[in-house]
Amino acid sequence: MVNAPANSEQGNVVEMSSDQTWSRMRVEAATAAAKEPALASFLHATILNHESLEAALSYRLAQKLSDGEMNAMLWREVCIDAYVNEPGIVKAALYDLRAVYKRDAACHQYMQPLLYFKGYLALQAQRVANWLWRHDRKDLALFLQSRMSELFAVDIHPATKIGKGVFIDHATGIVIGETAVIEDDVSILQNVTLGGTGKEDGDRHPKVRRGALISVGAKVLGNIEVGEDAKVAAGSVVLNAVKPHSTVAGVPAKPVGECAGTPSKTMDQNFNYDVYSI
Repeated sequence: MVNAPANSEQGNVVEMSSDQTWSRMRVEAATAAAKEPALASFLHATILNHESLEAALSYRLAQKLSDGEMNAMLWREVCIDAYVNEPGIVKAALYDLRAVYKRDAACHQYMQPLLYFKGYLALQAQRVANWLWRHDRKDLALFLQSRMSELFAVDIHPATKIGKGVFIDHATGIVIGETAVIEDDVSILQNVTLGGTGKEDGDRHPKVRRGALISVGAKVLGNIEVGEDAKVAAGSVVLNAVKPHSTVAGVPAKPVGECAGTPSKTMDQNFNYDVYSI
């Protein structure tokens, strides 16, 4: 299979089943190990020694999360427990991996997000933390959130609801609050905050609908909705709801144009000033 441009959405990237994706990752790892012997042991440990994506993912997360307080074996047991009891977590991880490959121009192999991209790994750690939270294991979920924040510079509350096919690019400085909702096929860039506006309790964080793009450094604050296929421009501070298929920009953010297609997939940061006055 010829490697298509990462941002292609016109059929140039072939959709693959879980087994085919995993087989492709194994071929990539074997090729890389032969080309770079210094990484051979690492690639065997993380990919080639495993029979499935979930086995490799649990191993990779466990190795990253381990420290003097929780060793890798304990973390791997937690991950496997989550995957066995809720297979949808693994399905979401697969969709996330494909999203990175398609949308990130710097991603040229399917194995790269699993091995090297902290946005992907942080998201998969949060999925396990969310499972723990929903099964009344909140202390361990909060411990995992803390470890994830230290390790990846990404702070996502375990209670946050996140769909599949989500792309978190670069990831440094991302903060997402407890009652936030992120639907399928959303893209979020570095230094984004989905936060509250004060000390109020209850439902207080943003709801980001399917296909939305939250650009670099944007701050979306309060229990407001970013509509389906909407775009929040870089550096914006959003205090009011964003209509579907629209673009907002500025401090405070105001409508500046409409969105064609699905901005989370095109990753197009531009917008049209002519549609609305600022």
